[in-house]
Amino acid sequence: MNHPPLVALVGNPNAGKSALFNALTGARQKVGNYPGVTVERHSGRMALPDGRPVELVDLPGTYSLDPSSPDEAVTRDVVLGRQQGERLPDVLVVVADATNLDNHLRFVLQLKALDRPMLVALNMVDMAERDGLKFDLDALSAEIGCPVVPTVAVRKRGLDALRDALAEVLAGAPATLPPPLDSFDADIRHFQREARRVAGVAITEQPRARAVTRSMDAIALHPVFGPIILLTLMFVMFQAVFSWSEAPIGWIEGLQGWLADTAVATLPENFLRDLLVEGIINGVGSVVVFLPQILILFLFILVLEASGYMVRAAFLMDRLMASVGLSGRAFIPLLSSFACAIPGIMATRAIDDPKERLTTILIAPLMTCSARLPVYALIIGAFIPARQVAPGVGLQGLVLFVLYLAGIVGAVLAAFVLRRTLAKGQGGGFMMEMPRYQMPSLRDVALGLWHRGYVFLRRAGTTIMTVTIALWLLASYPVAPEGVKQSEYSAAGRIASGLEVVLKPIGFNHEMSLAVIPAMAAREVAVSALQTVYAIDAADEEQGAQELGGRLSGRWSLPTALAFLAWFVFAPQCLSTIAVTRRETNGWRVPGLMLAYLFGLAYAAAGITYWSAVALGL
Repeated sequence: MNHPPLVALVGNPNAGKSALFNALTGARQKVGNYPGVTVERHSGRMALPDGRPVELVDLPGTYSLDPSSPDEAVTRDVVLGRQQGERLPDVLVVVADATNLDNHLRFVLQLKALDRPMLVALNMVDMAERDGLKFDLDALSAEIGCPVVPTVAVRKRGLDALRDALAEVLAGAPATLPPPLDSFDADIRHFQREARRVAGVAITEQPRARAVTRSMDAIALHPVFGPIILLTLMFVMFQAVFSWSEAPIGWIEGLQGWLADTAVATLPENFLRDLLVEGIINGVGSVVVFLPQILILFLFILVLEASGYMVRAAFLMDRLMASVGLSGRAFIPLLSSFACAIPGIMATRAIDDPKERLTTILIAPLMTCSARLPVYALIIGAFIPARQVAPGVGLQGLVLFVLYLAGIVGAVLAAFVLRRTLAKGQGGGFMMEMPRYQMPSLRDVALGLWHRGYVFLRRAGTTIMTVTIALWLLASYPVAPEGVKQSEYSAAGRIASGLEVVLKPIGFNHEMSLAVIPAMAAREVAVSALQTVYAIDAADEEQGAQELGGRLSGRWSLPTALAFLAWFVFAPQCLSTIAVTRRETNGWRVPGLMLAYLFGLAYAAAGITYWSAVALGL
């Protein structure tokens, strides 16, 4: 039985492939499933200019022949002749988006490397022309080595020229098709470099903004200069967190002191005054004081996102993540986790590979969320001198940079281990569209900062205040007899004494052991917990109002403080994170594993830090 020629429509997602299929086949379409998989098969009939019928099959969109989903696997198998019950296509019609030519050429060139009869339908040329792009189609055809036909599928423009070109390609196609390939070149980066070169030849005129973007990307995405620029931006960001926040922190501390003094002066000495001053004003206020630093951190993040640079950062991180078995798809959830691990864990739903998704969920808490910043800022401010180590480089900002970097390195190493043990697998390719660079909207940045500030203050006024008041009550009762420290005799103190037995070998004292318990509700509560405990133990009101940083520097050793920082780099995040992990994984096995390995990492990191600092005589 003689079958009509089989022509496969292939291309990247959103290239207009289905619109072209509908325009060519009209109502002559059939829909079914490929054998063995629940992936729809869209096929239809079209006629060549001489009346000969052709069977046209619309394959699922894909970025390469290295699939990351069942749909993309079907496209690869059909193109290579591996799909059960499907003939090897006689001709490939590759649909490419003219407005994003260099990215779409990557797949075109990979298909051309198969040495199969093909032609390119350069779609959406009307939108490209509207954007100011002009092409030399003859040069593009010569570079690719196959016909290139401009089309506008949604307007049915270029269909006759496409049919004519298809007839010519079919006439020149070999009578006997080659056998299915066992292997093929899937080096995406090689084809990306070649695609940029070919696009540079084919595009004869482009908007100035596009040319500027390409020039900037030549530096920002450079394999050497790109990572250096990314690390420099991070370094500057953490320097600014300390240097720019000094004045506003002083204003908030002044307001906090005035509120405490006013309460002491106007209210009679009783339970309510102690609760207000020690539990709320000093306890919650010790967390609110770090609002300027959090806003500065998010100012940088919002500006980098709005400018288009954050997507470039994902591209730069893709190679590092691939080396530990993750793909660039994991970068966006991990990036979100720098603000909060909860949306980061929820964002892993976009990862197709279940084992890669599991790995990303497990390492998301290692990204240093904004809730850790108050703890870092408190300890660094109390123990790290505010001096310059180089022109424009402060020691405090440098230490903060190292802490964030330690979390990233810890996540990379954890992913490396997980992808070779509990979640074996290799990271796949990751394609992304690069937006053009643009000036961030002042209004959008301001709204983003307002939202972040509101979320932080709402958290301070709800979760942090509730936990702080509960801790104050537990630390205030029962009342200690004369000569006994209240923080040790109270209910909270007795709980901390039991935990101290476990934590003392890694340098933790009684107050630190007490602080890590409420910190499970919210990281920031560790700061208010220390403030509350020391305020309760204070001999008088004046001593109770003493700055927390000053108290710590007078009572803790440097090795102890460094161990506390190391603990919070790796310790599990809030209980809400654990609850979301349970919901996303439908059970307690993954949250249990997360708690176990993160507490283990935190204990080991704090212990190594403490013992090393003591050995060095710090």
